[in-house]
Amino acid sequence: MPFLGVPTCLQTPYHVAGTAVQRLFSTFADGWPGLGLLLQRLLFGGALVYCGVSSLTEALHFEHAVPQMFGAAAGVLILVGLWTPVAGTLAAAVELWIAFSQPNNMPIAVILAVLGTSLAMIGPGAWSVDARLFGRKQLDPDL
Repeated sequence: MPFLGVPTCLQTPYHVAGTAVQRLFSTFADGWPGLGLLLQRLLFGGALVYCGVSSLTEALHFEHAVPQMFGAAAGVLILVGLWTPVAGTLAAAVELWIAFSQPNNMPIAVILAVLGTSLAMIGPGAWSVDARLFGRKQLDPDL
Protein backbone atom coordinates (compact mmCIF):
# COMPACT_ATOMS: atom_id res chain seq x y z
CA MET A 1 0.00 0.00 0.00
CA PRO A 2 1.50 3.37 -0.96
CA PHE A 3 2.39 5.76 1.83
CA LEU A 4 1.97 9.43 0.87
CA GLY A 5 1.98 8.47 -2.80
CA VAL A 6 5.31 6.59 -2.56
CA PRO A 7 5.02 3.01 -3.85
CA THR A 8 5.79 0.31 -1.31
CA CYS A 9 8.75 -0.99 -3.32
CA LEU A 10 10.51 2.39 -2.97
CA GLN A 11 9.96 2.82 0.76
CA THR A 12 12.90 2.08 3.03
CA PRO A 13 12.03 -0.76 5.41
CA TYR A 14 12.20 0.60 8.97
CA HIS A 15 9.99 -1.99 10.66
CA VAL A 16 9.71 -2.77 14.33
CA ALA A 17 8.86 -5.84 16.38
CA GLY A 18 12.03 -7.79 15.63
CA THR A 19 12.10 -7.43 11.85
CA ALA A 20 14.94 -6.21 9.69
CA VAL A 21 15.99 -2.58 9.63
CA GLN A 22 18.04 -1.15 6.82
CA ARG A 23 19.78 2.20 6.51
CA LEU A 24 21.52 4.31 3.84
CA PHE A 25 20.49 2.22 0.80
CA SER A 26 17.15 0.85 -0.25
CA THR A 27 18.80 -2.50 -1.03
CA PHE A 28 22.12 -4.32 -0.97
CA ALA A 29 21.95 -6.51 -4.03
CA ASP A 30 23.22 -10.06 -3.65
CA GLY A 31 23.29 -13.04 -5.99
CA TRP A 32 24.02 -12.25 -9.64
CA PRO A 33 23.25 -8.49 -9.32
CA GLY A 34 25.57 -8.31 -6.29
CA LEU A 35 28.30 -10.08 -8.23
CA GLY A 36 27.82 -7.56 -11.05
CA LEU A 37 28.21 -4.67 -8.61
CA LEU A 38 31.31 -6.30 -7.13
CA LEU A 39 32.85 -6.63 -10.60
CA GLN A 40 31.93 -3.02 -11.40
CA ARG A 41 33.50 -1.84 -8.14
CA LEU A 42 36.68 -3.86 -8.79
CA LEU A 43 37.02 -2.55 -12.35
CA PHE A 44 36.27 1.05 -11.45
CA GLY A 45 38.36 1.14 -8.27
CA GLY A 46 41.25 -0.64 -9.96
CA ALA A 47 41.17 1.82 -12.87
CA LEU A 48 41.21 4.79 -10.47
CA VAL A 49 44.13 3.39 -8.49
CA TYR A 50 46.03 2.53 -11.70
CA CYS A 51 45.51 6.04 -13.09
CA GLY A 52 46.67 7.56 -9.80
CA VAL A 53 49.84 5.48 -9.59
CA SER A 54 50.70 5.93 -13.26
CA SER A 55 50.19 9.69 -13.02
CA LEU A 56 52.85 9.88 -10.30
CA THR A 57 55.42 8.21 -12.52
CA GLU A 58 54.50 10.09 -15.71
CA ALA A 59 53.67 13.60 -14.47
CA LEU A 60 56.30 16.23 -15.12
CA HIS A 61 54.69 18.53 -12.57
CA PHE A 62 53.15 17.32 -9.33
CA GLU A 63 50.06 19.54 -9.77
CA HIS A 64 49.03 17.42 -12.76
CA ALA A 65 49.00 14.31 -10.53
CA VAL A 66 46.95 15.84 -7.68
CA PRO A 67 43.50 15.15 -9.15
CA GLN A 68 44.56 11.62 -10.07
CA MET A 69 45.66 11.02 -6.47
CA PHE A 70 42.24 12.14 -5.18
CA GLY A 71 40.77 9.68 -7.66
CA ALA A 72 43.08 6.93 -6.41
CA ALA A 73 41.99 7.58 -2.81
CA ALA A 74 38.35 7.30 -3.88
CA GLY A 75 39.30 4.16 -5.82
CA VAL A 76 40.58 2.46 -2.68
CA LEU A 77 37.27 3.21 -0.93
CA ILE A 78 35.37 1.89 -3.95
CA LEU A 79 37.45 -1.30 -4.04
CA VAL A 80 36.48 -2.26 -0.49
CA GLY A 81 32.98 -0.83 -0.77
CA LEU A 82 33.33 1.72 2.03
CA TRP A 83 31.31 4.95 1.86
CA THR A 84 30.40 4.09 -1.71
CA PRO A 85 28.00 7.01 -2.37
CA VAL A 86 30.56 9.54 -1.12
CA ALA A 87 33.49 7.86 -2.87
CA GLY A 88 31.56 7.47 -6.14
CA THR A 89 30.51 11.12 -6.09
CA LEU A 90 34.05 12.24 -5.26
CA ALA A 91 35.48 10.08 -8.04
CA ALA A 92 32.94 11.42 -10.55
CA ALA A 93 33.75 15.03 -9.60
CA VAL A 94 37.50 14.39 -9.81
CA GLU A 95 37.20 12.67 -13.18
CA LEU A 96 35.18 15.59 -14.55
CA TRP A 97 37.89 17.91 -13.21
CA ILE A 98 40.48 15.80 -15.07
CA ALA A 99 38.35 15.75 -18.23
CA PHE A 100 38.21 19.53 -18.40
CA SER A 101 41.73 20.31 -17.15
CA GLN A 102 43.54 17.64 -19.19
CA PRO A 103 41.69 17.31 -22.52
CA ASN A 104 43.98 14.54 -23.79
CA ASN A 105 42.48 12.23 -21.10
CA MET A 106 38.85 13.24 -21.75
CA PRO A 107 37.32 9.96 -23.03
CA ILE A 108 38.61 7.80 -20.17
CA ALA A 109 37.81 10.48 -17.59
CA VAL A 110 34.22 10.81 -18.81
CA ILE A 111 33.72 7.03 -18.73
CA LEU A 112 35.10 6.88 -15.18
CA ALA A 113 32.88 9.81 -14.15
CA VAL A 114 29.80 7.98 -15.43
CA LEU A 115 30.85 4.79 -13.60
CA GLY A 116 31.34 6.77 -10.37
CA THR A 117 27.95 8.40 -10.70
CA SER A 118 26.23 5.07 -11.32
CA LEU A 119 27.92 3.44 -8.32
CA ALA A 120 26.95 6.38 -6.12
CA MET A 121 23.32 5.95 -7.17
CA ILE A 122 23.11 2.13 -7.11
CA GLY A 123 25.18 1.38 -4.02
CA PRO A 124 27.93 -1.12 -3.28
CA GLY A 125 26.08 -4.45 -3.24
CA ALA A 126 26.03 -7.15 -0.59
CA TRP A 127 29.75 -7.93 -0.78
CA SER A 128 31.06 -4.68 0.67
CA VAL A 129 32.03 -3.05 3.93
CA ASP A 130 28.99 -0.75 3.57
CA ALA A 131 26.69 -3.77 3.60
CA ARG A 132 28.26 -4.95 6.86
CA LEU A 133 28.10 -1.52 8.48
CA PHE A 134 24.81 -0.17 7.15
CA GLY A 135 22.94 -3.26 5.96
CA ARG A 136 19.98 -4.99 7.48
CA LYS A 137 19.98 -5.12 11.28
CA GLN A 138 17.83 -7.21 13.57
CA LEU A 139 16.03 -5.25 16.28
CA ASP A 140 14.78 -7.00 19.38
CA PRO A 141 12.19 -4.75 21.08
CA ASP A 142 12.02 -7.05 24.13
CA LEU A 143 15.27 -5.71 25.58
